Amino acid sequence: MTFKQIKENKFVKIITNKYVIILIVFIVWMTFWDENSFLNHRELNNEIEKLEDANSYYQKQIDTDSKIIENLNNPDSMEKYAREEYKMKKKNEDIYIIEFDTVEKE
Repeated sequence: MTFKQIKENKFVKIITNKYVIILIVFIVWMTFWDENSFLNHRELNNEIEKLEDANSYYQKQIDTDSKIIENLNNPDSMEKYAREEYKMKKKNEDIYIIEFDTVEKE
């Protein structure tokens, strides 16, 4: 194939068109080198997803803690919570803490 035949090829004519070359350069530039490139957007979108997941987790924690606080307004539930979480006791009362051994035998 001679140079003239290659130049006359339909695919080569399309690729060597100045508008196609400018478009290809623009796409490569926007994908890799620009400040607002596709790669930067992908990283930022991943970070946004992680932050949204963390936001939903903390919102669930806030809801759970709000229910606990609401229950602690009742003196009986406050006493139960103090006994279970902080191992508190009344005067003249003994508390026995039972721990189970969770080591598995081979």
